[in-house]
Amino acid sequence: MKLSGRRESSNVEDRRGMSGGAMAGAGGIGAVIVGVLIALLTGGDPSEALQQMGGLGAGSGTQVEGQYEGTPEEEAQVQFCKQVLASTEDVWEEVFQSMGRRYEPPTLVFFTGSVQSACGGATAAVGPFYCSGDRKLYIDLSFFQQMEQQLQSGGDFARAYVIAHEVGHHVEHLLGTLDKAHAQMQRLSKTQANQVSVRLELLADYYAGVWGHYENKMFGSLEDGDIEEAINCAQHIGDNYLQERSQGYSQPESFTHGTSAQRMRWLKRGLQTGDMRTTTFTGDYSDL
Repeated sequence: MKLSGRRESSNVEDRRGMSGGAMAGAGGIGAVIVGVLIALLTGGDPSEALQQMGGLGAGSGTQVEGQYEGTPEEEAQVQFCKQVLASTEDVWEEVFQSMGRRYEPPTLVFFTGSVQSACGGATAAVGPFYCSGDRKLYIDLSFFQQMEQQLQSGGDFARAYVIAHEVGHHVEHLLGTLDKAHAQMQRLSKTQANQVSVRLELLADYYAGVWGHYENKMFGSLEDGDIEEAINCAQHIGDNYLQERSQGYSQPESFTHGTSAQRMRWLKRGLQTGDMRTTTFTGDYSDL
């Protein structure tokens, strides 16, 4: 992905080297790209990871400032993330203008280990996540290393897809989809709520693809192999793939993010069409 010379977003908070306070109580299902990824791969309890994602209530605890010096490789990742975030700002501002709306960009928060958000406390084990309560994306950069070493999902466009997916949840929030879905989930059974969660995650994948479609159209930044990197990443973070890898079988009723096939399909559809009229919230769940 060609980003050399591209601007870096200033909508960033660097909380690396700061320690999070007490874990806040969960109040819903947070919007994250992988959620239980590290818990599954390290033998942890996925349900605990889901609880740590936080909900829609205010967080508690404090953040304590510390000393942090990143490696040159990590600082290069920071620059890359800032450039990708700037790209999402440019793309979504234009897309929203075409729909007669105004785009309000989110803030990207870098953290190490644990962090407090308006959705509660979370650790790096939940993976990158978006909190609608403060309109911020949260990421511990060690996640990219996990992607490459444990899931063989490396590459710059795969990392960009991770960020674009979380921005996709922000787009859902701005369009009202996210809050409506969360409210609906509170009234449903666990299995039905999981299906709504899958629709949200697949829509965020689709919006990540929409971003890629217009990013390439506006800047011609995609190189040979970039799309394949993102599709490969989507394959390796499907619920069925992660569950089968960790426990030898999958439980479709427990899926919260979608199967590998679904995630690849919706990401690819967004990349190909860039059509904002498309949604995952119509039609039968079995047809996703």
